[in-house]
Amino acid sequence: MPAQQVVIGVDSSTQSAKAAFIDAATGRTLAVGRAPHQVGGEGGARESDPEVWWYALREAVSAGLKESGLPASAVTGIAVAGQQHGLVVLDRAGRPVRPALLWNDTRSAPQAAALTHALGGPDAWTARTGSVPVASMTAAKWQWLRENEPRAAKAAAAVRLPHDFLTERLAGTAATDPGDASGTCWYSTATGAYDPELLQLIGLDDDLLPPVAATGAVRIGSLTDTAAADLGLPAGIAVAAGTGDNMAAAVGLGLGGAGLLDHPALSLGTSGTVFAASRTRPASPALAGFAAADGTYLPLACTLNCTLAVDKIATLLGLGRDAAEAGGEVVLLPYLDGERTPDLPAASGLLTGLRHTTTRQQLLGAAYEGAVVTVLRALDEVLSACGLDPAEEEVAARPLRLVGGGAKGRHWVETVRRLSGRPLLIPQSGELVALGAAALAAGAATDEDPVTLASSWQGGGAVELPPVERDMATWERVTAVLEKAAPTLLA
Repeated sequence: MPAQQVVIGVDSSTQSAKAAFIDAATGRTLAVGRAPHQVGGEGGARESDPEVWWYALREAVSAGLKESGLPASAVTGIAVAGQQHGLVVLDRAGRPVRPALLWNDTRSAPQAAALTHALGGPDAWTARTGSVPVASMTAAKWQWLRENEPRAAKAAAAVRLPHDFLTERLAGTAATDPGDASGTCWYSTATGAYDPELLQLIGLDDDLLPPVAATGAVRIGSLTDTAAADLGLPAGIAVAAGTGDNMAAAVGLGLGGAGLLDHPALSLGTSGTVFAASRTRPASPALAGFAAADGTYLPLACTLNCTLAVDKIATLLGLGRDAAEAGGEVVLLPYLDGERTPDLPAASGLLTGLRHTTTRQQLLGAAYEGAVVTVLRALDEVLSACGLDPAEEEVAARPLRLVGGGAKGRHWVETVRRLSGRPLLIPQSGELVALGAAALAAGAATDEDPVTLASSWQGGGAVELPPVERDMATWERVTAVLEKAAPTLLA
């Protein structure tokens, strides 16, 4: 009997590193090691030391290997899926010049607005990159660094995204993939390459950037002796190019050219995202028109405020997460970190509609409703970007795949079901980002298509929930407040 072959998929998120040990033949999860990250910053600042990501990856791999009981020799490949958009600036020794600016750092909002204007407006950007600069995008963060910390910008010998940084530590080779690169606003989804004019606009030398592999499953190198010693793994195993976390989640769900196309997914995590894999190149100013990890596209909308913001409201109210009730007349927009979709980087939370009869439970329920309405408003835009008519009966009946930490929460599921009116599929695979990264690692080790692999693995199946009548009264109440408040109270 051949020896068991195992691949490692790493999910390096905002809050932690997770290393999933996956049986390459069956997709069975054998173990998941975890280690925390540290995020600092006040006001709009959100920063992390990239070295902490590396230490956390090492700890997560070590914990997973111990939990699995496997010999290290069973591991044949590894890939990293990382939080998108973060700006990592390295010196000539490959060490960070300063802490990384994270995706949810909103200090670069003025730079994003200035860049949008400098190129001729939102349509000009989407024609090239598929996306319009907002505070989240890496180009805006680089511009912020140039204006506010010019010495750090001038000291840059390399500029990387979070997953690029970790992949380079593993293989000793600089590389990225089209998926994560498409979140920078200096990579063109129209040409499939870095855009020279955009790089000139932001004063960034393309020599500082990593080469772009054809897909996230390309083997860009082998695990170096140094990294192997740090991780307790065999030197020489396959290292995939890897990708961004949203792109990896799509692979883990079997969304892509060799799997499901134009079927939406909603991820409930620190951020809320709605996306679908498509062969149609998206170019809507309302969306991030990303590339996918497998050569297709990934139109996506992302909100800054989701589970973390609602958890904060629950803490302030002294309630557990599931102690919520429908909000009644109350509207609570939990924009505690500003907001990305809609583009309101200076926004704060907004509460209106209080009555003597309002309860704490309704306030918490209103926070759920505000977060869910915000992300669901972009769903029709995503479907339109796939070339579909959201009003068509067949399109409206397509199930919504619900993933992320919030998909494990009863009230999150109930709120999405009630406000979307769609059937829900809740995959039981658990760590979908890490699973997708593992499929990329297996692809690098075997040359097989990662979406085909992920689809064949089947995961743990999915819970299917039929649609319920859509709660249009709550939907209209929340959207009315959002639309009226955005020009003034939320500006």
